Amino acid sequence: MARSNGGIIGKSNKSSHGKDKITVVTSTGNHTTQPGTKVVQTLVVAGGGAGGNTPGPCGSGGGGGGAGGYKTGSLIQVNANSAVPITIGAGGAGQGDASSNSGNNTLIVGNITTITSTAGGGGGGHGGSAGKAGGSGGGAQGSPEGGSSYAGGAASPSGQGNAGGAASGGDGEQGAGGGGAGGAGADTPAANTAGAGAPNTSSGADLTYALGGTGKSTSDGNGAAGTANRGNGGGGAKNGTGGNGGSGVVVVKELDKASGVWNLRSQFAAQSAGTWPETPPNFVTATGGTVTNSGNFRIHTFTSSGNFIVTAGGVAAGSNTVDYLVVAGGGGGAKNGGGGGAGGYRESSGAASGCYTVSPLGGSVAALPVSKQTYAVTVGGGGGGAGCDDRPSAEKSGSNSVFSTITSAGGGGGGQFSGENQAAIYNGAAGGSGGGGGAPAPPPGPGAGGAGNTPPSSPAQGTAGGGGHHQGCVYFAGGGGGGATAAGATGGNGNSSAPAGRGGAGATSCITASPVGRAGGGNGGGCGGGAGDPIGFGGAGENANGSTNTGGGGGDCEGAGGSGVVVIRYKYQ
Repeated sequence: MARSNGGIIGKSNKSSHGKDKITVVTSTGNHTTQPGTKVVQTLVVAGGGAGGNTPGPCGSGGGGGGAGGYKTGSLIQVNANSAVPITIGAGGAGQGDASSNSGNNTLIVGNITTITSTAGGGGGGHGGSAGKAGGSGGGAQGSPEGGSSYAGGAASPSGQGNAGGAASGGDGEQGAGGGGAGGAGADTPAANTAGAGAPNTSSGADLTYALGGTGKSTSDGNGAAGTANRGNGGGGAKNGTGGNGGSGVVVVKELDKASGVWNLRSQFAAQSAGTWPETPPNFVTATGGTVTNSGNFRIHTFTSSGNFIVTAGGVAAGSNTVDYLVVAGGGGGAKNGGGGGAGGYRESSGAASGCYTVSPLGGSVAALPVSKQTYAVTVGGGGGGAGCDDRPSAEKSGSNSVFSTITSAGGGGGGQFSGENQAAIYNGAAGGSGGGGGAPAPPPGPGAGGAGNTPPSSPAQGTAGGGGHHQGCVYFAGGGGGGATAAGATGGNGNSSAPAGRGGAGATSCITASPVGRAGGGNGGGCGGGAGDPIGFGGAGENANGSTNTGGGGGDCEGAGGSGVVVIRYKYQ
């Protein structure tokens, strides 16, 4: 019998032109497909069960709630440019003097198939000592002295999760852990460990779903709530309220694919109608950090050290390079001395990922090529403030931040007013931007600001700190720490009372899709008047810390430098 595939009998021809668009659905409603979408791939997670509670003096803790059922990779047929009904299951509500609540089912309705993930089971406790069955089962409550053994909830139906932990008869045991998508809840009395969740990158971020709830120890207290839109189980409680289960989620990927055997005329007709899947350019695909999207561009923000894991390096027709911003930790300020220098600031031009606005430091800097591998990302911490200790300014410097071949140097520590009369103490330290100079004692004399752009990079990653001064046993004023785009100001005027120096200005970038200023120098301090409000982004005033994840320098006295940040951006579709 002739078929539309040119007479070859086999699977019927289907095409889907969904451009691999990903949508994360967190509330019940309809998802509208794109005009060419015919097939979607799904991740479906149900609501997690609530943790159980054990009231009274029995000595045992409530069981953890089971995670919501977990189904991933299922393909369903849908209509193009049409509403696809989705129900997001709520997590079970925690109770005090009543039986724990299981979660609620999550489902997506296709043309032929409905994918349903089953609610997580509630944890054992008041009104039912055994864990309840569910996508993953709830953990049993602990068994008091001379008490019975209690079963964990079963994973039912099978294939969506694991059983909750059981409790054997004992003396004041803690509650058992709820089951998770990646493992069963642990039995007591060995541990109250919850069942592991399942890592998944369907949303574009590396997230863990369907983690079981933790059983409660024998101490009084409420249970912790499961994470919303992850389907996690709630924690068990004792003489309190069981933790709520986390709500479910559906991730929809509208596929670009064709199946069956197509003759050239059919292919041409589908292409002319705009319903034939494009041969997609290969784009960079990666996980790590906090992931956000801005149009066709993906942004990974690292506020602490981690890994940028490239799973596809892409090609030039799509993307195979990444833009970056790497800011080191700022230097700490010094007591009655110089402000901390800003952490080194290095960024690319943004031309590879949307031509967003960058600082003058990134205007002509090329993006970095990437390949399939794991890149270690280091986010530098800020340097500590001096307190009352006479210690070398270099000991207050910030730490380096690193991504791939880019290293930004930590900001230099501020120089300190000191009776030790040692240059290493009263001069500012060199760094990405230099620390402000302090004042030597006995007077007279200046303390030099630390050099910036140390070690050197092109364009320069920072500027020098301003010098400090001590005049006539009476007046002293520290210099401001250097900033990414302007040097720190000199403190004092050399012959009379004068204000301390302000920190140098930082730099602004829109790499995260909105303008953010970073890497300003910290203000100096002294007895001739304060430096005023900081002018550098993230830099600190007197006795204040540099702003977190900006690389700002700390203010004089005891101000610590701000931690750094690494941001990576690329075209992903």
